[in-house]
This record gives sequence, structure tokens and C-alpha cells, in this order.
Amino acid sequence: MSCAIAITQIGLCTPLGNSSKDVLQNLLSASTDAMVLRDDLLFNASTRVGAINNANLLDIPAELTQFDCRNNQLLYTAAASITADIEHAKKQYGADRVAVVLGTSTSGISKGEAALAYHQQHGEFPPSYHYAQQELGSASDFLRQLYQLSGPCYTVSTACSSSAKVFASAKRLLLADLCDVVIVGGVDSLCQLTLNGFNALESVSKGLCNPFSQHRDGINIGEGAALFVLKKAQEDAQSRSKSQVYLAGIGESSDAHHISAPHPQGLGAISAMQAALADASITSAQISYVNLHGTATPKNDAMESLAMQQVFNSSNNNEAASIPLCSSTKPLVGHCLGAAGAIEAAFCYLLLSDANLQQQLPPHVWDQQQDMNNPILPFVTPGQSAELTFIMSNSFAFGGSNASVIFAKCGALT
Repeated sequence: MSCAIAITQIGLCTPLGNSSKDVLQNLLSASTDAMVLRDDLLFNASTRVGAINNANLLDIPAELTQFDCRNNQLLYTAAASITADIEHAKKQYGADRVAVVLGTSTSGISKGEAALAYHQQHGEFPPSYHYAQQELGSASDFLRQLYQLSGPCYTVSTACSSSAKVFASAKRLLLADLCDVVIVGGVDSLCQLTLNGFNALESVSKGLCNPFSQHRDGINIGEGAALFVLKKAQEDAQSRSKSQVYLAGIGESSDAHHISAPHPQGLGAISAMQAALADASITSAQISYVNLHGTATPKNDAMESLAMQQVFNSSNNNEAASIPLCSSTKPLVGHCLGAAGAIEAAFCYLLLSDANLQQQLPPHVWDQQQDMNNPILPFVTPGQSAELTFIMSNSFAFGGSNASVIFAKCGALT
């Protein structure tokens, strides 16, 4: 590996909790408590979503009220855990050497929806509403101003791969010596536009999503935020020991097959996974666990099964021996759209940072009714564990924008 990228800190605001301890506990117990029924999102119907309790959110600072929206509240709550690291980085490297790269797809659209409803009733927008709150750049600019940074700052918005692709952006910034530290992550909040859009595509599940089942009928939407502090790892062993988890590799692809459907043979997904393996300089046999994109839509799960079989060289359609243990965590938090890549990357980080040699894995929550039209994958069962070295996390988006990220435990790097 030519240059290891260390993850020195993370910040969380997820349906499974805001602390690393709570999130890992709920992840491993496969808690679906946060998947609640809401009747204020779909028009004339209720739907199950991964929601965050308002009582667990921090208020936007008074001096940054122009950024006040739920999306930035989620982000600010996650940022509380990385503030000390960012202040230290500013002192060590300077504010111009700290970058911000975030992924989102909804930004503050829910604030705009509320403002339009107010406008219908009162004939004007509410005084607290600013259009910039729903612009895609709002989230990254909010963090930049929060920490008074002057390094590179931008947002990636490629639908459901947004906050997976930020890791590639961060790696490029660090290797080009444009900065010394990068804050990466993703954030998305629930809104009517997204829910009704997916419902119009007949892609919203009637209950809890059921990934890879023959009875799967669509997604549940979720919300949340996850942030990471990245920097180039020093070559000496003492510096390496300060971080337990590293960004080992990332692969990106764009198959451009269809605006809302993946390539049926998973060509873009295959390309992204193979590129990530090449970037990490490892073989597929070294992957211990895969966090699947696993949306529970008929087409995604079919193509991802095929892609996994192709990448991990399973020789028989009914033989999963060469494919690593895998699961989709979307039944626990919903599909968090632009934040999905970062939140699921955080799950991988927590698994790898656990000190246990044999690490328990997130169980795959489904009805266990295999779709025999698709290759069989070795889904994690409750209590199942593995010795973790490298973990892969997949994110596949509308328009064929694909990303696969590989994280490594410190001892796995050479």
C-alpha cells in the first residue's frame, strides 16, 4: 500500500444512536426499534422510516442561524464528537490545511417544504427561511464556517453513493498535498420529496424492507449523519498505533445504464469492487465481511448478488463458499440516501475498531426466503462472528454511479 489514510475520529447521529457504544450495540443486536411508522411523509399513506428523535439533536449555534435546518442539525450533532480533533488540527497545520468534503442528496429540502406550506397560508415565506438552507453546498459550508476553516470545501451529490465517494475525494486531496486533514462524511434528512418520489417509482416497501428475499418489495428511507477525520498515516509504528482503522482502498465506476435502474449484470458494481481491491493492493479472498448496498428492491438485489458472485469467484450459482460473510444493514436504519455510504462506513469502522479478535457481525434481517433466481450469498446469522482484517462497503446509486470502499484494521496493513 503506497500511502495509508488513517481515520483518527468519527462522529455519529444515526437512528441506532449517537455514541459509538450505542450504535455498535444496536447494530450487533439487529435492533429495528428506530424503524417507525410515519403518516406525515407519504401523501395519504403511512410508511416505515429510520428516524432520529428530535430530542437527541443539538440546536444550531445562534451565530449560524442562516444554516438552521434539520439536515444541518443532524450534521452538527455528529460533529460534536470530532470538534476537539478539528481544533487540534487547526493548531497543528493551520485552518487552510483542513478540508471538508461531504455527501448529501436532500440537504435542507424539508425546510423548503415547510416554507412553501407557510407561503401557501400566509402569502410570504417565514422570516427564518433562506433558500441557501436547501442548497447542496449548505452542509459543507456549514461545517467550514462552524470550524472557521479555509481549506478546500465542497459537496458531492451522486444520489446514494454520495458519501461513499467522498472518501475518494479526500484521498486525492491528501495525496496531492492540498491539505493535511479532511473532514468527510454524509448527511441526509427525511422529506416528502424523496419519499413520494420513490413511492411514484413503486419502490417503497409496504412494511420493513426485506433485502434479498423473494418477497422483497422495496426500500425504507432513513436519515442521519456520519463524519470522519482523515489524515495521511505516518510511516513509523508509533504513529500508526494511534489509529486502529484505515481507509485501505476505494473504487468508483459509472455504468450509466439507466437513470434509476442498475445494470442488470451488475457491470458497474463489479468494476467498482474490483477497483477498490486493486487500490487496496489485496485480493478478494482477504475481505472478511461485506456491508452490502442491499436496498431490498428487486433489481438492486438481483444485480448485487450477481456482482458479488463475479468478484468473489464463486464457481457455482448455489455455492457461496468463496464469498465472504455479508449483510445489509438497511432494515436497521433505512436507506439514508446521500448519507448511506458514510453511515455504513461508520458501521465498518466500529466493527474494525473493536478489540475482540473474533468480532461479532451485524445479522442480516430478512424472512430467510431466498430468491432462487439470484446467486446465494452467505448472509450473517445472529451471533455469527469472524476475524476481521479488511471490510468492504458497497454503495450503488441512480444513474449507475457506484462506489466500493475498503477499510482495514491496523494490523492488516503492510
